[in-house]
Amino acid sequence: MKGISYITNDANNRKLLAIDLKAFKKHSGEIHEFIDVLVADSRKNDESVSWEDAKFSIRNDL
Repeated sequence: MKGISYITNDANNRKLLAIDLKAFKKHSGEIHEFIDVLVADSRKNDESVSWEDAKFSIRNDL
């Protein structure tokens, strides 16, 4: 997408994402979806928690 650039390190690994503010205004919905995908991908190896355990934890924190 025009207006989005990756900043890479010496090994050409993507490290930063730069979003042109004009592009953000024009394509904000698409950019939010893109960011959601990046976040999901970054968490794909995280330990999962069952819904029941999450509800129990929330109730006990209140």
